[in-house]
Amino acid sequence: MAQKIGASFRDPNGFITEHQGEFLRVVQPSYAANYDLLLGSGLYDSLVKRGLLIPHEEIQRGTAFPDAYKLLKPQQLSFISYPYEWCFSQLKDAALATLEIQKLAIAHGMNLKDATAYNIQFVEGRPLLIDTLSFEKLEAKPWIAYGQFCRHFLAPLALMSYRDVRLSQLLRVHLDGIPLELASKLLPTRSRLKLWLLIHLHLHSASERKLGDKRLDRSAQQKYSIKSLEGLIQSLGTAIETLRWEPPKNVWGNYYEETVTPGKYVGHKKEIVSQFLQSAKPAVVWDLGANTGLFSRLAAENGSSVLSFDGDPDCVEINYLEARKKNEKRILPLLMDLVNPSPALGWDNSERMRWLERHTPDLTIALALIHHLAIGNNLPWQQLVEFFHKISPRLIIEFVPKNDPNAQKLLRVREDIFTDYTREKFEEAFSERFEIEAAAAVEDSERKVYLMRRL
Repeated sequence: MAQKIGASFRDPNGFITEHQGEFLRVVQPSYAANYDLLLGSGLYDSLVKRGLLIPHEEIQRGTAFPDAYKLLKPQQLSFISYPYEWCFSQLKDAALATLEIQKLAIAHGMNLKDATAYNIQFVEGRPLLIDTLSFEKLEAKPWIAYGQFCRHFLAPLALMSYRDVRLSQLLRVHLDGIPLELASKLLPTRSRLKLWLLIHLHLHSASERKLGDKRLDRSAQQKYSIKSLEGLIQSLGTAIETLRWEPPKNVWGNYYEETVTPGKYVGHKKEIVSQFLQSAKPAVVWDLGANTGLFSRLAAENGSSVLSFDGDPDCVEINYLEARKKNEKRILPLLMDLVNPSPALGWDNSERMRWLERHTPDLTIALALIHHLAIGNNLPWQQLVEFFHKISPRLIIEFVPKNDPNAQKLLRVREDIFTDYTREKFEEAFSERFEIEAAAAVEDSERKVYLMRRL
């Protein structure tokens, strides 16, 4: 019997399963009419053509799925990201894509029955709906996914825009989106001056508190015109479009221009890393502590698909906007705090996978990072070696000595207890679990970059 993956058990109309190394979608007989309408109406073709819905092929059901109405093999994704790992503009683009999908659905006589951000993934740099079974026949009734859209998109974006971009991390706590009542309390009074926020967030929240289930019962009995539904989607789009956030021009956003050693350092390090990448030829690269993506782009130029991780929302925003501007399809910037990465969450800790369960790269890049982990976070060499050892078979890592200006910045605010933080101890520790294939000193610095292979 096919086993559902951890996040695919709530929809009675179908589920995702892993079968013989591939992820397949099982369509149950209860969804037959809506599935046929999706294809017969032309909606599927329209969405796929616009890059808004994951494409699939129908395959033989076989003995493992005898009761399925259809068995679909969707485009296979190598990594699943979650909304709390996205920057502001990623979440905003995902929201606008969801509304565009709903507009097209209405035009084809169908309707999105849910609007969860978890149904969106970024593929080749663009937001894409991955749940083929999210559509139902259009009826003259309120949009059932309205509240979910506001919790998953409007509320977090408003909080990020008006209060602090780090409030997106509330999505790690509230997996069905930030409660509107909470968002309304946290937002400043001036947010009520924006008509669409007043309507879709503050008054929406007040209506939920006042009427509760009675509101739902009454709405279900009311008749809504298709024109009213289109107006709702249009006004939600306006609400999302008006939300703005720009990263401050701080030291991290201009890291390579202002904070690294001047002279030939950056150019020479790019030459070294490029040589190491050409030697290793990785198909998939993880760039940890990627900053604004300078070396992620170097890996992409060498033919790799790159997940570009950083713990600073400013850097991830800049990185994503650059990738979007240049239509870079090989780079996916994501927000990740390496000392507190995304855990397993949801029912039975199985709905949202922990970070390292979702994918493994061929090579990991860790440049100008080791001093932040070892000195900034008191992580001993053994812990760091084991961490990098389990991620990937190849590693490009930079050692930043204690007398480096950026390491000294960390030591200004703490006692120097790091007696083992030396190049010799670094090499000794990593040599226990890695073969050092090559190493090169970087000009105009005392830093050194290594290419390693896992033992």
